[in-house]
Amino acid sequence: MSRPRIVIVGAGFAGYRAARTLSRAARGRADVTLLNPTDYFLYLPLLPQVAAGILEARRVTVSLSGTLRDVRLVLGEAGHVDLDARTVHYTDPEGGTGTLAYDRLMLAAGSVNKLLPIPGVAEHAHGFRGLPEALYLRDHVTRQIELAASGDDPATCAARCTFVVVGAGYTGTEVAAQGQLLTDALVRKHPPRRGVRPRWLLLDLAGRVLPELDRRLSDTADRVLRGRGVEVRTGTSVKEATRDGVLLTDGEFVDTRTLVWCVGVRPDPLAESLGLPMERGRLLVEPTLRVPGRPEVFACGDAAAVPDLDEPGQYTPMTAQHAWRQGKVAGQNVAASLTGGELRSYRHKDLGFVVDLGGVQAAANPLGVPLSGPLAGAVTRGYHLAAMPGNRVRVAADWLLDAVLPRQAVQLGLVRSWSVPLDTASPELVRMPDAPAGSQPGGGPTESQPGGEPVEKAPARDRPRTAPAAHPAPGPVKRPDIPSEGDQ
Repeated sequence: MSRPRIVIVGAGFAGYRAARTLSRAARGRADVTLLNPTDYFLYLPLLPQVAAGILEARRVTVSLSGTLRDVRLVLGEAGHVDLDARTVHYTDPEGGTGTLAYDRLMLAAGSVNKLLPIPGVAEHAHGFRGLPEALYLRDHVTRQIELAASGDDPATCAARCTFVVVGAGYTGTEVAAQGQLLTDALVRKHPPRRGVRPRWLLLDLAGRVLPELDRRLSDTADRVLRGRGVEVRTGTSVKEATRDGVLLTDGEFVDTRTLVWCVGVRPDPLAESLGLPMERGRLLVEPTLRVPGRPEVFACGDAAAVPDLDEPGQYTPMTAQHAWRQGKVAGQNVAASLTGGELRSYRHKDLGFVVDLGGVQAAANPLGVPLSGPLAGAVTRGYHLAAMPGNRVRVAADWLLDAVLPRQAVQLGLVRSWSVPLDTASPELVRMPDAPAGSQPGGGPTESQPGGEPVEKAPARDRPRTAPAAHPAPGPVKRPDIPSEGDQ
């Protein structure tokens, strides 16, 4: 008799934990296959430190094949799931297609940037969900400070030194906190002319930063950010994004070359394509993480609307902490479903949250105990080291080096503006062009922008459909993504 086939789609917090749990529970009695676009698990909470130049990119990635024993890794993006035929169809990194048959399917596809119908945002903003976006932001911020240092026009220099982050949740708060420290370090080496100083704005329509967390964490973060000069504007967001800056909902126009979109996330579009009952874009599941009416299908993490047993009528929020723990329960339940064992219901106990505010500052409430300052910073870093499934020594070494050595202020130029569009179902992947005749070696044709960055122009079929047929925008955060007629 052949061994049962288990396919896991996605290797985020939920998918990775599920694969690790299944590899131990199955003990060779089942074939476990993990389908993921990359060969690593991304530890997303430390991504702002990559953008700030504290950690090298590989420090926050954990090898899937190196840490998941008895799990077959298939590189690819799931494009279609045939529930009746029990197959998953995918596209590999080189454009080839393949099919995976399953006896048990676990959907853990995760989430992508949340878009709002605000004019210009899709064309002029960048998200912060994947490693390419973090690498791009680090290069971009460095470039703006260096260009401002050599510029002669005060208005242009001020625009280059102005950075707007939309969304004062977990990610946006940390991006603004880490980014402000980065630009302060950069201007010490490359001081802008005419006394221009870096300016960071953190915007949110909510009444406070970190609105989803405890009020004391919010107050600590607000105090630290404002103390460093970050302009925290609650009750305010972006009304329109243009090539020259952003128009705020309070009527002010801010000249800027940088718009970072951290408004939130939405479930991966794969979940909605299944035609199953949904709850705000997430698959409805039972407390056991099984999809109703499909006993062979389980879902967890951001792809699943998991009932909150402690709050009847509510669903668990889309956080890494929930995804990590759901992955474990899902893995155990899939294994139990193969042997006729009893399935467990997911119940979460809040152990608190940590928010890294850069330097020695942080806000934390482990087990409900509010902490701030250096003590919270130590607890926060200790939590991340304990939570990471690998690279702990390398991360700790980078933290030590950052404490005693200046950061390296260089642009690597590996990720271009157009290659990390905001509207993408794959933020973990760089948009790659084909090389048409007459192009530069290794990429698409290039053109210059007034913002100072030579931008590779993607072939028409690689450009997102959301970009308008208009002129290319000038700054490195703007994309010349102009779809041609008949673009497929």
